[in-house]
Formats: sequence, C-alpha cells, structure tokens
Amino acid sequence: MGGVLVHEWLAPAGGSENVFEAMGRIYPDADMLCLWDDSEGRFTSERLKQTWLARTPLRRSKAAALPLMPLAWRTQRGPDYDWALISSHAFAHHVNFGRPDMPRYVYVHTPARYVWTPDLDKRGDGRAARMVASALKGPDRKRAAEGARFAANSAFVRQRIADTWGAEADVIHPPVDVEMIQSRDWSQTLDAEESAVLESLPSTFILGASRFIPYKELDVVIQAGEACGLPVVLAGNGPELPRLQQIAEEASVPVTFVLSPSSPLLWSLFARAAVYVFPAVEDFGIMPVEAMAAGAPVVARDVGGTAESVVPGMTGALTSFESPSAVAAAVEKAMATSAEDRRAHAQRFSQSRFAYEIREWVGA
Repeated sequence: MGGVLVHEWLAPAGGSENVFEAMGRIYPDADMLCLWDDSEGRFTSERLKQTWLARTPLRRSKAAALPLMPLAWRTQRGPDYDWALISSHAFAHHVNFGRPDMPRYVYVHTPARYVWTPDLDKRGDGRAARMVASALKGPDRKRAAEGARFAANSAFVRQRIADTWGAEADVIHPPVDVEMIQSRDWSQTLDAEESAVLESLPSTFILGASRFIPYKELDVVIQAGEACGLPVVLAGNGPELPRLQQIAEEASVPVTFVLSPSSPLLWSLFARAAVYVFPAVEDFGIMPVEAMAAGAPVVARDVGGTAESVVPGMTGALTSFESPSAVAAAVEKAMATSAEDRRAHAQRFSQSRFAYEIREWVGA
C-alpha cells in the first residue's frame, strides 16, 4: 500500500512545516495527513487528507481543539498503510490507524510543551490549561509506549523524551535551506521596495529575527544593542509588535523594524548583520543555522538546541544573557569568528543530510 506522512495542524510557515515539507520530498508517493490544513496552498491538496477536526469550528482555535486532538488521532482510520512517518509536536504520535502493530516512525519536535514543559510555553500557564495538561499526561505517556520508534530534532529534545515519556530516541537534526541560502547573493534578487529597505539600514547593526511572540525574547536583542552601543534591526511580525515598538522608542540605540520580510530579504539581512542575537530557549532553532549559512556570527542562549548548533569560538558564542556585560562579551567573541567557518559549519544541517538520515532511519 505504501506509506503515509502525518503532521499536526499545518500553517503557512514554521519549522515543523519545513520538516513535513522535506519529508514530502523524500517520500513523494506517500499520502499526507494532518489535523487541519491552514497552509494556504503550501501542500498539494490531492495528496493531503485532514481529520474530522478540520470540519469543525475548533480548527480556528488550537487551545479549544487541544483536548480533542488525541481523540481525533486515535479515531483516525484509513487505508492499510505499510508504515507511517509522523512529525509530532503535540499528539500526532497517537495515531495508529487502528493497527497497533503498524510500523510508526515518530520525528519529535518536542513532546507537547504546554503539557509537559509549561515554563517554556505560556500556553500552559493558565488554570484551565494546567487541568487539561494533567488529564493528558497519562494517555500521552501511554501512547508513546506503544512501540513506535522515535527520533528527536536535538539532544535537548531527546532528553525531554526520556524525562516525559520514558522512551529512547535517535537524534536527527532538522533540515535547513543551507544549499539555497548559499547558492547566490540574495540581495541582488530583491525587488525595488525590498532593496530600498535593505539600503536604508545602518551600515553596522545587531539583528534579531523571528516571530514576534513572548518566548522569543526579542526585547533582549534590544538590550544587547544597548549593551554594545550598536543599532538594532528586528525582522518578523506577530502579536508582540506593539510592546516591542514601545521598548524601541525608549531604547538608547536606534531600533528599526522590518516587518514580514521575504526569505530573500531575511537571508540578505543575515548576510549584512554584524551579529545575529537569538535569546530564545528552542528545541532546535533553525534560524541561527540559517544565519550561519549566510555568514553571520550568532550569539545564542547556552541551553536548548542552539547550544548544539552554535560552536563557541568558531561560529559564534553562547551566553546566559544574565547581564549586559556578559552579552557584550559574547557579541565581541562572536564577531571575531570567521565567516568561512560559519558557512562551512552550517552545511552539517543541510536538506540533503536530513534526507539521507531520514531514509537510513526509516529503512532501518
């Protein structure tokens, strides 16, 4: 019958969507299944199926749908697939199509953070969320013990899998568009509007780029600019924008916002930045690798997945971000590294490497 590729809900952009898309290229004949598809046409509709949750209003609220996600996966039935490759950051690993002995390979971005590690995800902070999380922990651990094989996107997540599910996992770092980023000078491909944005920026600046959401801690990037006396550029968009704009108005250094940049503009920003600062505690952290691929030195937090991808003294520096002096020292160390070393190191996280390791893992 062939295989099926499984993912949680699908959005237009995101690191887990990038992984699922890469899986689709590795296994072009496999069916695809998700809770619901809000990817705006990113994934081939003829190939993609959705669960019954997609036909309910709950798809408009992940928080409201959360308690029913395990049920949606557990009641999912379908053809007699030979195997399933599952991209999971919530409960997709619960699916077995009514066949407990079905070979399942689960690529784990993280066990559901708002259930198991609410300190890292504010969605798990509320009283209602904690009650739901308490009810879901037992079934989640039970489903994880039903014979699937696991691969984690980092050693950091592998340890979390051991702590939460009591399961062992291989480590396969996610794919990054290293080959594409390094294929050309992307600043030469920008349209007139984006070229003007790039040219209007300071000649030297600290860059922060990600979704504008609380746990990304982009206010810390502004603090890093103040510690170093350098202008700051923040690229991205999201609900934190008004708060960040208010902080920027009161900052002692100029702060420029580049909202919703295209990939070529983002990659051009990486190439132009004096240093890319990434304070978030991430399960892996794709954007720091993208920055290194473009030649930027990276200052990242010394815990989480970034501590595995950023090599102190070679591609950047790691810090706890506890004090302005520590951040300034980390920036200085990162800027002393070689652009050639950064680009070469980033190739260890390429799309082709991911495809090879996934084929080996599933084939085994």
